[in-house]
Amino acid sequence: MLLICLAVFLNYMGVFTHLLEKDYYSEFSYPLDVDLQPLVKDLLVGQVPPTKPINVFNYNYLKPCEKKCANNSSPTILFVVKSALHNFKQREAIRQTWGYQNRFSDVEIRRVFLLGTGTDPEIQLEIDLEDGVHHDIVQADFHDDYRNNTLKTMSGFKWAVDNCPSARFVLFSDDDMYISTKNVLRFIRNPLNYPVEEPITSIDKGREHRERSLKQESLADDVAHLASDEGDSAVGSYVFHSPPQRHKPSKWYVSLDEYPYHLWPPYVTAGAYVVSREALLNLHYGSYYTKYFQFDDIFLALVALKVNISPVHCKEFYFWKKTYSKLGYRDVIASHGYGNPDELRSVWNEQKSAGHA
Repeated sequence: MLLICLAVFLNYMGVFTHLLEKDYYSEFSYPLDVDLQPLVKDLLVGQVPPTKPINVFNYNYLKPCEKKCANNSSPTILFVVKSALHNFKQREAIRQTWGYQNRFSDVEIRRVFLLGTGTDPEIQLEIDLEDGVHHDIVQADFHDDYRNNTLKTMSGFKWAVDNCPSARFVLFSDDDMYISTKNVLRFIRNPLNYPVEEPITSIDKGREHRERSLKQESLADDVAHLASDEGDSAVGSYVFHSPPQRHKPSKWYVSLDEYPYHLWPPYVTAGAYVVSREALLNLHYGSYYTKYFQFDDIFLALVALKVNISPVHCKEFYFWKKTYSKLGYRDVIASHGYGNPDELRSVWNEQKSAGHA
C-alpha cells in the first residue's frame, strides 16, 4: 500500500511524466510545421500567403485609441502596458512616472494600457471616464483574466502594428513594474553590451544638468545613437532556459499533450521586454501560423523560434522585486513587484533625481 501511495504521489508531482518527455534539441517540432519566413513576408507586403493561418486574432476594439500615434507621430519608444480592469491607481502612477509621455523634450514617447472586458458595469463606467480624460486605454472584447494573457498580449501586438506603425521600439510591460525610461533608451542603444560604463548624456554634468532637471530633460545624444539598423529583429529582456512544470498542483502545469519536450524555447520574462519594429512585425504575423498556447511568454517564444529570432538576455530586467537602494537601481531597466502606486512614485522620483530614470 505504501508503494502504491508513493507511486501515486510521484505521478501527481510529475516525476514519471518527465521520463516520457521528448528531447527538445533533437525532436522539436511545433505546428504549423512549415517555413514561416515566406508566409510572414507575404503578409508584410499585403499578399495572401498560400497557407491559411491557424490563428486569426480578430478583436473588436471597444476602445481603439486610434489617435495615439496620429499626425505623423514617430515614437522612439511605445509603452504597451497590460493592466487589470480595477487597477486605476497603478495606471495613474505609471502616467506620472515612467509612462509620462513628455519625459524628454526630444524623445517622442507614447503610452497605452491594454484591457479586456469584465462583468461589473460600475468598473466599466470608471474606465470610460478614465479614458475620456487620458485617451490611453486600448480595450478589446475578451474577458480580462489571467488565462487570457496570450489574447491580451497579441491584442497589444496587433494594435501596435495597426495603429502605431512608425514606433521604432515597443516596450511591453505589466502594470506592477518599475521601469527606467532612460535605461530603456540606453539598452536599445547597445543591447549586447548593456550597461556601458559611460555618461548617459552630456546633461548628466554640471550646471546644465541642474538647470534642465527643473524642466524637461534632453536625450539628443542617446537618440542619435540608438540601434539605428532598423532591419535588426530584436527582442530583449531577462531570458530563461527552463523545463516545463509537470507537477499537477502548479499554476503553470503543462501536460505532455500540450507540450511534449523537456525544455521550453528560450523565452523572455513577460513582465517587461523590448521589441524592435521588425521583431514586432515578425512576431505578429508569425503568430498567425503558430499553435495557440495558454502562457503568453511561451507562446511568444514559440513564435520567435519559428521566425528565427533569438532573444537578447539582459540581467537588468528583473522578473522579481530587486531590493531597492539608490545606487543599486542605477542600471535597472525594469523590476517587478511595484503594485503599490506610492512606492513606485517614491522610487522613481528618487531615481529621476539621481539621473537614472
